[in-house]
Amino acid sequence: MAAAANSSLELVCPAGTPAALRTAVDAGAHAVYCGFRDETNARNFPGLNFDRKELAEAVAYAHARGARLLVAVNTYPRAGEVALWRRAVDDAARLGADAVILADLGLLAYAADRHPDLRRHLSVQASASNPAAIAFYARTFGVRRVVLPRVLTVAEIAALNRVLDVETEVFVFGGLCVMAEGRCSLSSYATGKSPNMNGVCSPASHVRYEDRGGRLVSRLGAFTINAFAPEEPAGYPTLCKGRFVALGEASYLFEEPTSLSTLAILPDLVAAGVTAIKIEGRQRGRAYVEAVVRAFRAATDALAKGEPMPAIDLATLAEGGSTTTGAYHKTWR
Repeated sequence: MAAAANSSLELVCPAGTPAALRTAVDAGAHAVYCGFRDETNARNFPGLNFDRKELAEAVAYAHARGARLLVAVNTYPRAGEVALWRRAVDDAARLGADAVILADLGLLAYAADRHPDLRRHLSVQASASNPAAIAFYARTFGVRRVVLPRVLTVAEIAALNRVLDVETEVFVFGGLCVMAEGRCSLSSYATGKSPNMNGVCSPASHVRYEDRGGRLVSRLGAFTINAFAPEEPAGYPTLCKGRFVALGEASYLFEEPTSLSTLAILPDLVAAGVTAIKIEGRQRGRAYVEAVVRAFRAATDALAKGEPMPAIDLATLAEGGSTTTGAYHKTWR
């Protein structure tokens, strides 16, 4: 059965801290997503995330203002050490979360068995991007929504929605990932810490900046990632956004420093049958959260009312000061 088209989009917004969560809700988020302060979520960085008391307060704050709260338990447990991840699912249910965002097959089975009334969303970390895979998760574990990887065109998303009986959620603003999400091993290779299991891509403990002859050099573990001239802004050292020398020329071989922004194509996503749009940025501050959430809420409200899209420029909040629609309008194969 094909998923029904939606006349409006649910705006799902990042909350890396309790303060950011309140900011997102007050700025107009329909739903916020967050994680516990441990390895169970894919943004396991110092200073981020929620303890159990903070999450209970966050649920109350969101619900009192008509917003939903989604808990990301989207990393993969280590073999034989599932207790921490199961506890995260149990506590999300106990504390009143509206859904859990899961990737691991065992955790999906656990949540479906122990908490059948707790809504289950499939994380982008599961890398499910074709009808057979998505239908498997929906049929086997009762998944109600799938967060699609950032590798599909709008036409491909529309084709999926024509044959799926499950909601789809897509990223619309923030950081890009050029790797197969949930399958990248670059950071693990460089640091020994896996984004898919430990929740840290380029962990801060392995990042170094060095001054070499007036140039700022960034390093990740034993690897040099970039070198910046005095007037250049220095980016955070992730391998996929590194600048490397090939054929005698230094360039961004994998990914340019730019951010995803889809404000201009939101009507196309509605027409494609997308249920929810997701803003990336649990590592970003409250000013970023407020500005981006307000902008997208204005846009989604205009779409729902059949009004013209407002003129909004978010380039100042984008990485490298530039934006792209990424794979959504990809023409190559």
